[in-house]
Amino acid sequence: MLRSNNTQFHPSSFLLMGIPGLEDVHIWIGFPFFAVYMIALLGNITILFVIQTERSLHQPMFYFLAMLATTDLGLSTATIPKMLGIFWFNLKEIVFGACITQMYTIHICTGLESVVLTVMAIDRYVAICNPLRYSMILTNKVIVILGIFIILRTLVFVTPFIFLILRLPFCGVRIIPHTYCEHMGLAKLACASIRVNVIYGLVAFSVGYIDLSVIGFSYAQILWAVFRLPSWDARLKALSTCGSHVCVILAFYLPALFSFMTHRFGHNIPHYIHILLANLYVVVPPALNPVIYGVRTKQIRERVLRMINPKNH
Repeated sequence: MLRSNNTQFHPSSFLLMGIPGLEDVHIWIGFPFFAVYMIALLGNITILFVIQTERSLHQPMFYFLAMLATTDLGLSTATIPKMLGIFWFNLKEIVFGACITQMYTIHICTGLESVVLTVMAIDRYVAICNPLRYSMILTNKVIVILGIFIILRTLVFVTPFIFLILRLPFCGVRIIPHTYCEHMGLAKLACASIRVNVIYGLVAFSVGYIDLSVIGFSYAQILWAVFRLPSWDARLKALSTCGSHVCVILAFYLPALFSFMTHRFGHNIPHYIHILLANLYVVVPPALNPVIYGVRTKQIRERVLRMINPKNH
């Protein structure tokens, strides 16, 4: 039963409706989502395999890239298979526990991605602004400490979402007009005050601004250092080491920015546009990131080409 007059703290299930307004083309929408998922799986597994097997890539920048690839695998796997079930097989029902798990995994992965990108910006700052001390600053011990910090910070800010949802009573219609479960989408179904959820959601969201501020500061320092170099060749070489990271940052934050802007100011924009933008936020970065690093990073590109055509390399 998806409608009930009784209040329940733990309803048996919810219905994920996919993209309301585009139900007639759900089956066609599924094909690009499937293609993107295949790219994300193949690309990120390849990145992890190359970093694991190529000893020359056992460096801080590539350790952080491995963290990013692992996060991308988690994010795409937590979202796209269920989306395909909705689009292709009309499998809209999701049990309460699975919905909470999906919500938690999505928020964990997006939180991890944000802080990993921030640490990668710091890595580029040290590499360009203090190149002679790079290996002394980013030692294996420091990498381990940063890895623990990345995980702990994300857990601290995301885990309360579970308890904030579990404390809420649910009643009435349990239909989620979305393709996946997320915190505020679930909270809005509750028949009780969600003020605490809204406030904490804003607090957790503001952590992203801290990450963006650190990234912005790092790149301001990088640009200051680069444009003090004596030749344009040296400047371009230094900037080229940041190109992949900048592209990945844009791939992660631009869909989030567009989604936020449409929710905040786009009151006349059709609801399916909001849902599509929210999908881009969790679907596109996991597929783009390995492509960007695979194309732009010489060591990874050469290793992949050797794997594809060993006779010519």
